[in-house]
Order: sequence, then C-alpha cells, then structure tokens
Amino acid sequence: MKKTFAVLCGVLLLGAMAGVRADVPEPDVLIKDTVREVLDIVRNDQELRAGNQKKMLELVDAKVLPHFNFERMTKLAVGRAWRTATPEQKQSLQSEFRILLVRTYTKAFTSYRDQIVEVKPARLDGVATEVTIRTEIVKPGGQQPILVDYDMEKTPNGWKVYDLTVEGVSLVTSYRGTFADQIKQVGIDGLINTLVEKNRTAAENAVKAEQAAVK
Repeated sequence: MKKTFAVLCGVLLLGAMAGVRADVPEPDVLIKDTVREVLDIVRNDQELRAGNQKKMLELVDAKVLPHFNFERMTKLAVGRAWRTATPEQKQSLQSEFRILLVRTYTKAFTSYRDQIVEVKPARLDGVATEVTIRTEIVKPGGQQPILVDYDMEKTPNGWKVYDLTVEGVSLVTSYRGTFADQIKQVGIDGLINTLVEKNRTAAENAVKAEQAAVK
C-alpha cells in the first residue's frame, strides 16, 4: 500500500495551499498551479528525470514540504499513543515521520512519465476551515484514471494538507495500523528507533545508488 502511495504522490507532487488573505487563490486553483509548476520542472530537467536524489530532495523541500501540516499528520498516524507521548517523543516522531515521507515522495518523482493531473473545482463557503480537493491522475494510453483526494485545513499560515486518500485509502490510516502494531510491541521509543533506522538505511542506500551511477 505504501509503495502505491509513493508512486502516486510523486506524480501528484502534492499540492499548494491557499493563504488566509483574500487575494490568495482558492485551494483548488493553487493545487492546479503548483502541480503544473512542479511537473514542468520535472519534465524539463534531465537530472530529475534520471533520478538525481540530491536535486529531488531540494525540489521536495522547496515545493512540497511547506504545504503540509506534519504535526497533525503525525498525530493522526500515531493515534491514541500520541496523547501519552512526551513532548520530546512527539518532536522525534514528527521529525522522523517527516523524513520518511520526504524520502517516499523523492523516490516517487522518478516514476513520473507524462501523466496529466486534473484538479476538480472545489465548492467552498466563506467559513470553511477544512476542505477536500479531488484530483485525477490521467495516465497515457486511456488507462483508468487514479483518484486522489487532498484533505486540507485552514491554519494561520494558510491551507495545509493533513492527509491524502488514494483510491479510497487514506495515507494516514495506512500508517496508523503499522504504527499501532509497533507501539504495542516495542512502545513509542521503539517506534521512534524503527523510523530512525529506516530513514538511516534509506539515506545510505541513496548515497550508494548515486555512487554507483557515477561509476
């Protein structure tokens, strides 16, 4: 399931948010504009299409990460255990979960193959604080489009994504099951250690892949 999310989220490149000012476009418009911008970057950059990990990470950091509420995503993914976690544990969980998602999205960028993302118009009232933006990934060859929803919330810093749902399956819910099992077996610190190790291994593998590509 998480591999599927990796591929799809990389194609979507994860949306833009609306700010709180009246002159800022609505969330669906901003998602559309940002998707177009980032896909153009990937489409026209041979290093990105070839899988340059460092450049991918920089792209994710600049265009994707500012638009996510990682604290809420982590809280939802950890579930009930979040309430009993210490402030230090919460910070570590959020940091490692963020790195995990960054790596997921970065690897997924290399799967982009000229798909088209269609963003459905959103119906918002003036007092809405949460909204779901619906999109479709239209693949070449007339294949069945992939449905992806962005759950977003209005914050003092603008609209932020706090969950993604692909073909009816929530990213946060998918991780919640895994995290709950690990917390039950090894506790919150054990989950943190697992995430740290997973992120460390991913980083080492990325370095090895780049070194192999240079040879």
